[in-house]
Amino acid sequence: MQPTVFLALWAVAAYIIYLAISSFVASRNAARKARDWGCKPAPNFNRGDRFGIYNVRMLLKADKEKRLPDYSQERVADLSQSEGRLVTTMRNTIAGEESFFTIEPKNIQAVLATQFKDFGFGPRRNGNFEPLLGHGIFASDGKQWEHSRALLRPQFAREQISDLKLEEEHVQNMLKAIPLNADGWTDIFDIQTLFFRLTIDSATEFLFGESVDSQLNALPNYSSGRGEVPPERDERLFAYAFDKSQWYLARASRFGSKYWLAHTPDFKKQCREVHAFIDHFVQLALTKEKKELERTAGGKEKYVFLNALAAQTRDPIQLRDQLLNILLAGRDTTASLLSWLFRLLAQHPDKLDKLRNAVLQEFGPYESDPSDISFARLKGCSYLQHTLSETLRLYPVVPMNGRRAEVDTTLPLGGGPDGRSPVFIRAGTEVGYSVHVMQRRTDIWGADAAEFRPERWEGKKVGWEYLPFNGGPRICIGQQFALTEASYVVVRLLQRFDSLEGIGMDGAVKHGLTLTSCPGEGVKVKLRVAKA
Repeated sequence: MQPTVFLALWAVAAYIIYLAISSFVASRNAARKARDWGCKPAPNFNRGDRFGIYNVRMLLKADKEKRLPDYSQERVADLSQSEGRLVTTMRNTIAGEESFFTIEPKNIQAVLATQFKDFGFGPRRNGNFEPLLGHGIFASDGKQWEHSRALLRPQFAREQISDLKLEEEHVQNMLKAIPLNADGWTDIFDIQTLFFRLTIDSATEFLFGESVDSQLNALPNYSSGRGEVPPERDERLFAYAFDKSQWYLARASRFGSKYWLAHTPDFKKQCREVHAFIDHFVQLALTKEKKELERTAGGKEKYVFLNALAAQTRDPIQLRDQLLNILLAGRDTTASLLSWLFRLLAQHPDKLDKLRNAVLQEFGPYESDPSDISFARLKGCSYLQHTLSETLRLYPVVPMNGRRAEVDTTLPLGGGPDGRSPVFIRAGTEVGYSVHVMQRRTDIWGADAAEFRPERWEGKKVGWEYLPFNGGPRICIGQQFALTEASYVVVRLLQRFDSLEGIGMDGAVKHGLTLTSCPGEGVKVKLRVAKA
């Protein structure tokens, strides 16, 4: 044997021995810490599947069938049955990597709040999101996240989100896409498509100072008078690229640390198209003088989110990153909430009638002055807010999420035969959680937890068992923006229409899950215009 070959083999063997010893020592140290901290093991979901290959296959299968949130609920039910008790925290292995999954409010509170510094997004999530979202608020940790939060939080002050004048224009554009027949009914159409167009129009006007007018551009024979639009300004190409790139990110997350396997050339192409669209608006803002930016950031003129940011930083990449992160939340969150709500209302005509009566009592008929619909009055319409809360309980826009342990730490509950002992979490371990499953727990929400019953919110106070907008320091800073916009749209539509029929809603619910979740097969409906 050649000396060089011998040395190479010796080096490989030595490295393997080093890894084995390091792993053994780390395991011994972890076991000692777990014992000292009073921790006990959580139930293991992967019995007989040591490397979690079957787990990956089932995740991908459920994802393909558009039932991933429900699959998570089935996993909890299966393990609970085998353990003879409700299992709220479990160990599992995905492609050889151990992780944990929890639906326990106290554990989620620990991860998001009381032990906030012990957990972060980690390199897996940030590395996955970076090609599309850069280093924005949804794809950063530590000082970088703190900077993003400080930069963005002032832009969601109440005076910004409570200005509803612009929303009326976008609602009217939506109504133009819902033509009426002679009998007062509309044709069958997918209202979810219209919700996504409406929210991208309102979000881009709030962010960029001008709407992309996707609703008008989709109308037959509509002409903006701008002539041929270059590809980087085409909102339809942008919307497709934005949706497709999010699909890739969601797909990649199923592969754990091997997320890069889903970062295909097509994914990178979609990211470039998204960036080119946003960069156009960023460059327009950067050509303005600082005084002009400040005037539209806080004066009497129309508030422009991008101008407010550009008055704080001139870094085009940072501006693009933050805009994309907020656009993701501003478009998808509200559109998904509205889509789930109208699907539920179509299935529950009694709740629709009750909600419409509450709207008419508070705001009057469609012909009433829309400027009378204020932030305060929307918040004060109790049944409207209960209906939104119940929709977000059953169908949270982000049904699953997770964090990575930055240090050796614990979860308060889930270990031992009774699940009441703490669970040891090694540094680098992923902890996933599902608010979708947690918010359907019958031991928390009652035997009717799976039912749509807005009345349950009358006088109800909730804690960490209800997290539609996350919690702790990373709680969604735009939640009031989303709820206000959704409330306004609901009011105007229920003033305009008095009946709603759902089409093809008898089968199992499908989830269109990317970074957010909307009905996986759209929301096909017919509406009847209200008689004056």
